[in-house]
Amino acid sequence: MAYTPEMSMEASQTLRRIAWALDKPMTQTLGFVMKNITLFIDPRKICDKCRDKSLCQSCIFSEQNHKSCNQVFQ
Repeated sequence: MAYTPEMSMEASQTLRRIAWALDKPMTQTLGFVMKNITLFIDPRKICDKCRDKSLCQSCIFSEQNHKSCNQVFQ
């Protein structure tokens, strides 16, 4: 793991409740949220500001890897 920031109490409580709803551990839920964040953030904004272009082929924000709502919720 590269970096583990501390979460606020509110963020932790929110993640816990999402985990309960998904019947998953918080660690898996956080991964799920991160993988699907592209549904809520314009990936072009991420790419425009990216400082590490070496991982574009595997990055979830790249155009070829971006997930649509249909792909996530099937």
